[in-house]
Amino acid sequence: MNNLDNLNKLKKVLIKKNIDAYLVPKNDCFFNEFIKTGNDRLRYVSNFTGSAGTALILHKKNYLFVDGRYTIQAKQESGHLFSIIDISKINISSFLKKNYTNIKIGFDPNLFRFQAIKNILKEKINLVSIEKNLIEQVWKDKKKEVYKNAFILENQYCGISHIKKIKNLRDLLDINKKNSFFISSNENVCWLLNIRGEDSIYSPLLNAFALIQQNKIAVFCNLKKVGNKLIKSFKKDVQFSDIKSLKEKLIRTKIFSVKIDPATTSYGLIKFLQSSKIKCKFIQDPIFHLKSKKNKIEIQNLKIAHMFDGVALVKLFFWINQFKNKKKINEISCQKQLENFRKENSFYLGPSFPPISGFNKNGAIIHYNATNKTNQLLTGNGIYLLDTGGQYLCGTTDVTRTISLGKPSLYKKNIYTRILKGHLTLRNFQLKNNTTGAQLDRAARKYLKQIGLDYPHSTGHGVGYCLNVHESPPSISKKSKDKFAVGQVVSNEPGYYLERQFGMRIENLIYVNKIKKKLLFEDLTLVPYDKNLINKDLLSRLEIKYLNNYHKEVFEKLNSFLNLKELNFLKKICSPL
Repeated sequence: MNNLDNLNKLKKVLIKKNIDAYLVPKNDCFFNEFIKTGNDRLRYVSNFTGSAGTALILHKKNYLFVDGRYTIQAKQESGHLFSIIDISKINISSFLKKNYTNIKIGFDPNLFRFQAIKNILKEKINLVSIEKNLIEQVWKDKKKEVYKNAFILENQYCGISHIKKIKNLRDLLDINKKNSFFISSNENVCWLLNIRGEDSIYSPLLNAFALIQQNKIAVFCNLKKVGNKLIKSFKKDVQFSDIKSLKEKLIRTKIFSVKIDPATTSYGLIKFLQSSKIKCKFIQDPIFHLKSKKNKIEIQNLKIAHMFDGVALVKLFFWINQFKNKKKINEISCQKQLENFRKENSFYLGPSFPPISGFNKNGAIIHYNATNKTNQLLTGNGIYLLDTGGQYLCGTTDVTRTISLGKPSLYKKNIYTRILKGHLTLRNFQLKNNTTGAQLDRAARKYLKQIGLDYPHSTGHGVGYCLNVHESPPSISKKSKDKFAVGQVVSNEPGYYLERQFGMRIENLIYVNKIKKKLLFEDLTLVPYDKNLINKDLLSRLEIKYLNNYHKEVFEKLNSFLNLKELNFLKKICSPL
């Protein structure tokens, strides 16, 4: 893929259309975080492989807007063609207001959320809606999509039937003859109907919209992906239609009013509804909160998924230990070997996000993607960061471990231990009803900040159940106002990154439980920490006790799945500090 040629082709179209600039987002029309290459228009023009970003392409200049996770990666992949803008320092709206108020900027209304476009329009930016995507007009060698069937996630995995979920939703929103509810988030459609698919690379999603009415539900998707068997498994009150008929069906349904979330719905769809004299009542989709609170069956299944995942990671660490310093393993072979270990489990569906496998300087790139060009051998003294996760029928995992090869310096041990202390502080935080994500974020950063260090990403994100690995709510970040409820699963992942030298991050998934009227976090992840990187002198007695108990639990739950050599290895790395 020649990105310069692709850019030049697009710019010729801009001239023909009398457009000064064009906005290109990472997402597709379903706003999936991880999209297939055939829908990745941003990568087509920029070579950027990260999961979030937006390009502004002008006749003579190009800008790529990314968050703090991707600034280094964006410079490496796209810096020769694009000026990289960190949106934590200036967002797109402010940038356009400051630099480009007097030009015509084209955009595809189906690829931008309604709320995002409204925010830009508030700055009096001259946006021009162009229905036919301009990149599609020049992308001639685009690969055709391969259709794969969606499937039902049985009650033994999800815990609650779709019938009960639908009833609860209708009661909550007071759906009646006069009003309806449009679900524009495909993850929420999948959760509500207990459907899973393969429309996203790393999330088991079926791309679908749904209209909830008093007595029926209309689901819009590619019918080639669902099949008659799946359709027949639903009662007649759930009707499936081809997504190409969406606008036509919405008009024919003769709805007068629809509740809809402007933060998840495209600008194009809401403008269509409004132009069709359908009244849009803007609400926050309540399914986000409903699905964030995992039920008891889901929590029990998640514990099993993390046990499976823990076994795969212990096998990998043993494998690395066998070959280290023998010039036989590298970043890519490590992530491939982990995938092989995971595939040994019949519940495994695939990875939950692109693996981050970085040794030494590559580990300092927060969302590093190992390629044949950047691939490093794991030899000599060094720090290896592995951030990876899996999709299982029984849940979604996400774990990061930092391990040392050779003997780490006291400097590195001290940094790692401070990251660990922040990680443990968050894990053992006494939650109250009004505890916010921002409070937890500050607690996790405390020990790094004592020596003037910090990290540019948030400390934690919500995690779905056999759905998106990044789910909202809750979040743990500097500005998060999210509060926490029983059953919510969140990541706990403080870190530190020294550019061109090394990166460290420790991540567990934890969930909110209520014990004796107290809200507490409990661990899901079952993977040992690297004791070689711990400076015991920096830990309190309670922290040491917690780590010893955690490693004891890991050993007890994983040992029966390992062979003798792996078992002895696990026993060693789980021994008391």
